[in-house]
Amino acid sequence: MDIQSASSVVLQALTQATSQDTAVLKPAEEQLRQWETQPGFYSVLLSIFNNHLLDVNVRWLAVLYFKNGIDRYWRRVAPHALSEEEKSSLRAGLITNFNEPVNQIATQIAVLIAKVARLDCPRQWPELIPILLESVKVQDSLQQHRALLTFYHVTKTLASKRLATDRRLFQDGFLNAVFERLKQFLECCRQFGPGSLCREKLEKTIILFTKVLLDFLEYHPWPFIPLIQRSLEFAVSYVFTEVGEGVVFERFIVQCMNLIKMIVKNEAYKPAKNIEDSKPENLEAHKIKTAFFTHQTLTEIGRRLVSKYFLLTEEELTMWEEDPESFAVEETGGDSWKYSLRPCTEVLFLDIFHNYSQTLTPVLLEMVQNLQGPSNVEDPVQMLMKDAVYNAVGLAAYELFDNVDFDQWFKNQLLGELQISHNRYKLIRRRVIWLIGQWISVKFKPELRPLLYEVILSLMQDPDLVVRIETATTLKLDILSSETEQFLPYLESIFSLLFQLLQQVNECDTKMQVLHVISCVIERVSIQIRPYAGCLVQYLPILWKQSEEHNMLRCAILTTLIHLIQGLGAESKNLYPFLLPVIQLSTDVSQPPHVYLLEDGLELWLVTLENSPAITPELLRIFQNMSALLELSSENVRTCFQIINAYIYLSATDFLQNYAEALCRSFCELLRDITTEGQVQVLKVVEIAIKVSPVLGSHMFQPLLPAVLRGIVEGERYPVVMSTYLGVTGRILLQNSGFFTSLLTQMAVEYNQEADQLLGSMIEMWVDRMDNITQPERRKLSALALMSLLPSDNSVIQDKFCGIINISVEALHDVMTEDPETASFKDCMLMSHFEEPKLTDDEEPPTEQDKRRKLLALEDPVHSVSLQQFVYEKLKAQQVLMGDQGFQALMETVDTEIVRQLQEFIHGM
Repeated sequence: MDIQSASSVVLQALTQATSQDTAVLKPAEEQLRQWETQPGFYSVLLSIFNNHLLDVNVRWLAVLYFKNGIDRYWRRVAPHALSEEEKSSLRAGLITNFNEPVNQIATQIAVLIAKVARLDCPRQWPELIPILLESVKVQDSLQQHRALLTFYHVTKTLASKRLATDRRLFQDGFLNAVFERLKQFLECCRQFGPGSLCREKLEKTIILFTKVLLDFLEYHPWPFIPLIQRSLEFAVSYVFTEVGEGVVFERFIVQCMNLIKMIVKNEAYKPAKNIEDSKPENLEAHKIKTAFFTHQTLTEIGRRLVSKYFLLTEEELTMWEEDPESFAVEETGGDSWKYSLRPCTEVLFLDIFHNYSQTLTPVLLEMVQNLQGPSNVEDPVQMLMKDAVYNAVGLAAYELFDNVDFDQWFKNQLLGELQISHNRYKLIRRRVIWLIGQWISVKFKPELRPLLYEVILSLMQDPDLVVRIETATTLKLDILSSETEQFLPYLESIFSLLFQLLQQVNECDTKMQVLHVISCVIERVSIQIRPYAGCLVQYLPILWKQSEEHNMLRCAILTTLIHLIQGLGAESKNLYPFLLPVIQLSTDVSQPPHVYLLEDGLELWLVTLENSPAITPELLRIFQNMSALLELSSENVRTCFQIINAYIYLSATDFLQNYAEALCRSFCELLRDITTEGQVQVLKVVEIAIKVSPVLGSHMFQPLLPAVLRGIVEGERYPVVMSTYLGVTGRILLQNSGFFTSLLTQMAVEYNQEADQLLGSMIEMWVDRMDNITQPERRKLSALALMSLLPSDNSVIQDKFCGIINISVEALHDVMTEDPETASFKDCMLMSHFEEPKLTDDEEPPTEQDKRRKLLALEDPVHSVSLQQFVYEKLKAQQVLMGDQGFQALMETVDTEIVRQLQEFIHGM
C-alpha cells in the first residue's frame, strides 16, 4: 500500500467509520477490515494519528486499529504477519513524537508502545528505554509527561512477562540497569519542586522501579543474590547518608527501608544452624551481607534511625495538639510498615537490632547515658531526642534484657520524669509510661507494682489526653502480666478514672481502645468488679445506641459485656432489658450487622445463659434465632451447641416444650451432611436432654433415636460416634425403660425381627465395643444400663448374661477405689451433697450453670447409685427369680477369673 496515495483513502474510510449513520459506517468498517492485512496499512495509520491537525475521533480510531493490529499481526509466526522492514519503520516512528496534546490518545499510544515492547524489547528495540529516559530529561513539561506515561506502561508490561528466557532478560537487561535509572530519576527530582506535575510523575516512576526490586526479592530471593550488594549500597546511601539530601521523599524512603529489612531478615540469606547443612546460595548471601554490614555501617544506621527517623515530626506534634485521639491511636500494626514511614522505621530498627544486637546495644546504651537526668523543657531538640531514644529502648526491650537493670532505672530516673508536670514535658511523660508498658512483661519486679499503680493513678488524671490514653494502654499490659491481689487496692479509683476516660473520648477507635482496657480489668478481677460496675452498666446502653453506625465499636461493647456478665454472675439478670435485645440483634442472621457481631454475640448469649439464675420468657424467646444459625453450619456451630446445652441445663421442661420439635428438625437436616465430630456434638445435646429430663427428652428427640439404635446394631465404625450412641442408649435404657421397650419394638418391625432377637444383637455389639467408651462416667453408665435388664427370665438376656457381667466387672475396675484402712471398696463417682468449692485468688468462681450441673449430678444414677451395690442387688434378684441351682448354672457361663474378680468387689455385702 503506497502511503501517499493510500493515506487519503484510509483517512476517508476512518472518517466514515466515525459516522452515526450505519449506512455509511458499515461499508467503511468492512473496507478497513480488508486493509488490515495489506502491507503499509499500519504506516498509514501511524501518519494519521500523529497528525494533530486531523479530527480527534478519526485519530482515536486510527490508534485503536493500530493497537488491535499488534495483537493480530505483529508476531513473526502470525498469519499475514507484518514484514520486519515495516515493523522497524513503525518502531522508529512511534518514539519520535512525545508531544501528543490529547490525554486519551496519549494514553492509548503509550499502551500501544508497551504492547510492541512486550514482543520486541530489548532485542529488536534496544533504543526504546534510552530514548524514553532522554525524553524524561527535557525541559518541555508536556514531552516529559508523555515520556513518563509511556515509561510507566512499558515498565508495567515488561514486568508481566513470565517465560524463563524473558525473566532472564529482565534480570540481566533490566534489573542491573534499575539502579542507574533510579539515580538518574532521583537527580531529575532536584530540578522540580514538590507539587509540580513532573515531580509527581517522576516519583511514581521511582516507586514503580523500587517495587520491581522488592517484588523480585520477595518472590525470587536466590536469583536476587547478585543484586544484594548493589541494593544495600543504593538504599543505605540514599536513606542513611547525605547522598539523599534534597531528593528523597517519604514513599521512597519506605521502599528503601523495606528493601534493607527484607535482605536482613530473609531466611534464604542465612546459614543453617548446622553450617554443613547450608546451601551454597545461603552462604554466598550471608557472606555478602557480613561484608556490607561492618561495625561502622551498622553504627551509622542505628544512630540515624533513632536520631533522625524516630524523631516526632512537626505534622505529628501538630496532630497531638489538634487531634489528640487520632495521634494516640494511630494504626501501626498489621502491614502498615509496608506503606507508612514511622512503623516502617520501627520494624527496620527491630530487625537490624535483633540480627546485630552485639554491635548496636552499646550504641543505644551510650545514647541513653547521654540523656540521663531531666530534660530542659526550653530545649525542644533535647526533648524530641529523649523521646526517640526511649522509643528505641522500649522496642528493643527483649534484646536488652541482660544489659539494662530496668528496675533501678525505673526507680532512679523514670519515676522522677513522670512527676515533672510542665505542659511541654508531656512528651516525656507519655513516652515513659509507654516504655514501662514495653518492659512490664520483660523485666519488672512484682514489689514495684504498687509504685506503678500510684503512677498510673496520677497519670490517668494528667491534663493531657494523649498521656491519659497511653497510661490506659500500659495498664492493660500490666493487668495481663500481673497478680490480681496487688491491683485490688487500686481497683475502685482506677476503674472510675477509666470510665471517665471512656466518656471523655469521642472517636470510635479511641472508645474501642479504652473499652478493651476496661474489659481486661473486669476479666482480671472477676467478681471483685461488682461494687464498681454500676456506672458502666448505666453507660453501655447509651454507647450502644450512639454506635449504631459503627459495628467495630459494637464488637468492643459485646466483648466488654461478656467479661462484665462473667464478673456479675447471677446479678447480670438486672441487665436483661438492655442485654437481651443486644443478643437478639447480634445473632439475627436477617439483620445486616450480624456479619460483624455474630461471633461475639453468640459468646455473650452463652455467658448470659451460664450466669442466669432462672429462665425468663424474654431469654427463652431469643432462641427463635437458632434455627437459621444452625442452617449456616459455620465455624460458630460449636458455640450454638453450647448455647442449646445451656438452655437445657437452665430449664429443660420450658425449653424442650417450646423448641425441641424445631430443634429436632434442624438436627435431622444437620446429620445428613455433617462431619463425624459434628454428629457427636448433635448427639451429645440429645444425651444431655435425656439425662436432664429422661421422659421429655426421649419423647421430643424420638425421630433421631432409631438411627442411634441402628448404628449400634450395625456396628458404627467410628469409635467416638459409637461411644456417643451407647451413651444415649444407656440413658434411655436406665432412666426411661418403658420408652426403650417401645423404641425396640418399632425397630424390630423395621428389621423384620423379634424385639428380643434385636436386643440380643444390641447387647452383643455393646459388649464387643465397650473399649470404644473411654470416659469412666459412660463406662459406669453402660454397666448400670445393662444390669438394669436384670432380673429377667428372658432367654435372650440370660444368653447374654456373660457379656453383661464382663462389662460390669470392667466398670467396677474403673470406678472402685480401695480404702486401705478398712480394706473395702468404694465407688469413687458417688456424690453425696453439694459443696461450695473453696477458691484460690486465681480461680474463677462457679457460674450458675456450674451449680446447676452439680445439683443435677446429685440426681444422676452415675453419681447417686453405687455400682457395687447395684450389681449385688441385681444378681441377688436374679438368684431369687431362678433359684440357687438355676442361678449357679447361669454363673457358670461366666469366665472363672471374671467371677473371682466380681466376688472380690461384692464380698461382704
